[in-house]
Amino acid sequence: MATTTRAERVSVAFVKLTDTLVADYDVLDLLHTLVEETVGLLDVAAAGLVLADPSGELQVLASTSEQSQLVEVLQLQAGSGPCVECYATGRAVVVEDIGALERWPDFKAAALSQGFHSVHAVPMRLHARIIGAMGLFGATPGPLTREDAAIGQALADVATISLMQERTIRESVLVNEQLQRALNSRVLIEQAKGVIAHTAGVGMEEAFNLLRNHARAHSEGLHETASRIVDRSLTL
Repeated sequence: MATTTRAERVSVAFVKLTDTLVADYDVLDLLHTLVEETVGLLDVAAAGLVLADPSGELQVLASTSEQSQLVEVLQLQAGSGPCVECYATGRAVVVEDIGALERWPDFKAAALSQGFHSVHAVPMRLHARIIGAMGLFGATPGPLTREDAAIGQALADVATISLMQERTIRESVLVNEQLQRALNSRVLIEQAKGVIAHTAGVGMEEAFNLLRNHARAHSEGLHETASRIVDRSLTL
């Protein structure tokens, strides 16, 4: 039976996130599931997620569009913006009208150029440990409703707990190793997306979908599938 109520859709989203809690789960798949389910549930146009690497530097690890990924990358390069402040403070940062911003000029220009006019950044945190932030981008000015803001934070909280849960990660050093592996995989996946886009004649977003669908269909990790695409032992 098809889900029709919002409560049912929220429940399905939490199930999808918790389904990733298996041995040797794919961190990047978890993070992409988070941003995709969040955009599917909330009144936002796109989402991007940044996590801190072992040295404390923020890196873009997941996004729902090339536009939101670009905004996050440029924000990190500038060293300022809603997600950067959200990570630094551990508190949500809301910009109802990006066009009216008087600070963060680089972020403002990047966001407006990609068609985004509002942003709500939520922290990825568990108690005092902050590991990143998720930016929720709106196509029009205005804040999220209180319900949307609460759901967005709850989804981020579940994903954070998933990353740090005891069954898979028992020591803090293992958290850093998980994140470092995800960062290394991200570089390889970007290379694989470029190869797929070129050989299949598709856009970068469709290239990622082809990569992810193949990995899931063959019970492979994204890193493994991307590696075979880059070394040309696999063509999609």
